[in-house]
Amino acid sequence: MLLRGYLIIMVIATAVCWSAFSYIVQTVNPEITNWVGFLLFYLSLFFSIVGSASIIGFIIRFIALKNKLVLSSVKDAFRQSFLFSFFIVAILYLLSKDLFSWLNLILLIVGLSVLEFFILSYSKNTVDDDMDIREDVVEEKTEEENMEDYY
Repeated sequence: MLLRGYLIIMVIATAVCWSAFSYIVQTVNPEITNWVGFLLFYLSLFFSIVGSASIIGFIIRFIALKNKLVLSSVKDAFRQSFLFSFFIVAILYLLSKDLFSWLNLILLIVGLSVLEFFILSYSKNTVDDDMDIREDVVEEKTEEENMEDYY
């Protein structure tokens, strides 16, 4: 998929999510709804923020880091927008249940930071392993085969 197609799909999906969120906010009464109304509220908000933050994060990365691969920028932006959206929705949920405190906020930040570092270290290890495998494959070819692949 081309970058243009990805951005078009993301913008349309994000617009649909924000439309669903605004519809839920206008139609669901929080005083008389059951857990389904709250679930729809939090899920639609989560997906709306994921889409918006992903698009904004990618655009910032694309402008600031012009020499970085586009796929890497898309993956980073989507991963971080997912964590950011979870952070916002978790804070709102804690506020709705009167469980929000500085301690819970710090625990949430530390937990998401540890998750982000784990994901980064895991993806770095898999990339290094893939590079080792590719180097082995390249070394097995003769010089003539490498020249044929080049041309």
